[in-house]
Amino acid sequence: MIIRKEYKFYAAHRNEELADKCRNLHGHRYGVVCHFEVERKGSISTLFGDFDAKVAPLLKTQYDHALLINIEDPLYRTLVDHCERTGETLRLKRFTRPTSVENLAFILFGEITELGFRLHQLEIRETDSSVCVYTREDWVSDNRHFANKDNELLQIEAVS
Repeated sequence: MIIRKEYKFYAAHRNEELADKCRNLHGHRYGVVCHFEVERKGSISTLFGDFDAKVAPLLKTQYDHALLINIEDPLYRTLVDHCERTGETLRLKRFTRPTSVENLAFILFGEITELGFRLHQLEIRETDSSVCVYTREDWVSDNRHFANKDNELLQIEAVS
């Protein structure tokens, strides 16, 4: 059985790899739709509040009103230096890859799974007309892909 829950958060980001408007720092009101796989045990499977008790705090503390930023983006070092110099704290959600909606889906899928839930699908709405639908199969495939890429980088660094 699938239980569907919706959440939202506001965050800024940029994609430093692009040569279009998305290279500029900008924000979104992200919509997150979780499709949880559950098994019925008696008259109910899982209380809706069980999802909210874990997913909502994750989004509120890690993502809401944060800057999603790739640690390889030159802007990241500038922001870290600023915080060290001024003592100001900024909510930075650090990515090890560009902050595309696909990479956001990959990261969120893993974090929600680590909360103890089995996700079937995750939808990330970046704008009113743009939605990334990300499945468990996508997550498994991306884990393999990124593990291979990370291993290739480690091998290159070891040779250098």
